[in-house]
Amino acid sequence: MAEHSKEQRVYSVFQSISEGYDRANNRISLGLQNSWKKALTDRLAADTPRGTNILDVCCGTGDIALKMADARRDLKVTGIDFSPAMLEVAESKRCGRRNVRFTRGNAMKLPYRDDSFTAACISFGLRNTADYEQVLREMKRVVRPGGYIYCLDSFVPDSPVVRPFYNIYFRFIMPMLGGGRKYKKEYMWLYESTQKFLHRRELEDLYRKLGLRAVNHKNRMCGACVLVWGQK
Repeated sequence: MAEHSKEQRVYSVFQSISEGYDRANNRISLGLQNSWKKALTDRLAADTPRGTNILDVCCGTGDIALKMADARRDLKVTGIDFSPAMLEVAESKRCGRRNVRFTRGNAMKLPYRDDSFTAACISFGLRNTADYEQVLREMKRVVRPGGYIYCLDSFVPDSPVVRPFYNIYFRFIMPMLGGGRKYKKEYMWLYESTQKFLHRRELEDLYRKLGLRAVNHKNRMCGACVLVWGQK
């Protein structure tokens, strides 16, 4: 898919499903999404120095940014996304928190200076971008030396035993469970984008290609959900 057409499709999908996105994520993850996201926020909380700032790229409805703002009130958290509808939901959930803010912008051209943040993360968003390498390159650019870049996302499991069950669920059950009849087509995109996404080892190789060190990962759901991180 060409870069521009993928961007347009993703924009259309998330503008359409923003209102029920959080509830749908709970349904399609069978209630497990909070534990997956906790793996990311726990690492961020443990690795980020006091009184610094972090960036949540493709922040969507703001789950990770808000969780971090609550877990570490000493941190300044910035969430960025290109969908106004998703950001509107994020703002509605902010509820007066002063250590988090949301802004509109493109993940492939972040509107921040070099070395602006102590850490950057992207959660279930990288596979929806038009250029994975460019997004990670931008995240690396805006993170200070010594800081971490985290990616939590959905992957096709490597296990030949697990993969058939994964495909049945995500191709046939998940779109109806997430979007019902009205948004079934939009939720099919989540299946398609995962199918076309990098494998976990390929993502780790991309981290290394960009010069990140101490690259590591943590699997969930037999590799269907993976957290990958590396240090600048």
